[in-house]
Amino acid sequence: MTGQHPGGPPGGRLAVEAATAGLAFGSVLWWASTCLVGSFRGQGLADPYWHGIPWLRTDTSGFIMFLIAAACLTTSEYLRLRRRRDFGRTLAAQSDMAARDAPQDNVALMVLAASETVAVLATGLVIYLSFNAVIHPGSLQLPITRLLSWPAEGTVRVISLLLCACSVAVIRYHRALGHGR
Repeated sequence: MTGQHPGGPPGGRLAVEAATAGLAFGSVLWWASTCLVGSFRGQGLADPYWHGIPWLRTDTSGFIMFLIAAACLTTSEYLRLRRRRDFGRTLAAQSDMAARDAPQDNVALMVLAASETVAVLATGLVIYLSFNAVIHPGSLQLPITRLLSWPAEGTVRVISLLLCACSVAVIRYHRALGHGR
């Protein structure tokens, strides 16, 4: 059974982990590029992001990609943490421990993965909105997206700062407990 992963072949989960990681990376880049348009050429936000999809505005596509990045980063990181945990266990210990601690351990890994995602994306938001505050400070009073009437950019910047602090605290706590090693 060479090449076998403890607990069975990882094929399906590994493929999902890899696909969501790739999709997350692309989504973050897409979102970041819309942030650059918003910062330097705000009037271009109403233009199509790509002329191959003429009905999809740049600002709308950025909002969608931010949501996709959040879902995919969390999923890929959770699967990576779970694979790493499972790989470290022996087959006998894994089957014995799986019945005892798998549900709570999986919840801890999900919390850690979500916290890492929040830390990354909230940091990106703080940087983008702080940059906007320098380039065009009037935008801090505007809604974060045309798709929502609330919250304003300034409010999202403060919320993102709080989310960064809280998520880093949760990450530190879970790492100290040995989750995700």
